[in-house]
Amino acid sequence: MATVEVALKEMMAGIEGALGAAVVDYTSGMALGTLGGGKDLDLTVAAAGNTDVIRAKVRTMELLGLKSQIEDILITLGGQYHLIRLVTGRNGNGLFLYLVMDKERSNLAMARHQLKRIEEQLEV
Repeated sequence: MATVEVALKEMMAGIEGALGAAVVDYTSGMALGTLGGGKDLDLTVAAAGNTDVIRAKVRTMELLGLKSQIEDILITLGGQYHLIRLVTGRNGNGLFLYLVMDKERSNLAMARHQLKRIEEQLEV
């Protein structure tokens, strides 16, 4: 099992092209931890904003009567991928992993695979 700190380090060191990572509580919008980022990538602001994305998607799924669970949400920008992975483990309800990657240096399929593995090992 991995702590928040270990999960963040694995996201940044183990995923090619990673620019920033966060573990976020989407019930409050607060980041439990961040790593990376910078002046052009404020992970605290991104954590709060992406909380609204998840809430909107969950609400829409409820209105549509969809019974499936969200695995991940991908936002593609000109030079970046923003990947949101909901934590589904017994202790992870209400949490998500947030990863920002350089589009030119990352492999999206591998990043999704690695993020799933990290999510499965996260213990909060």
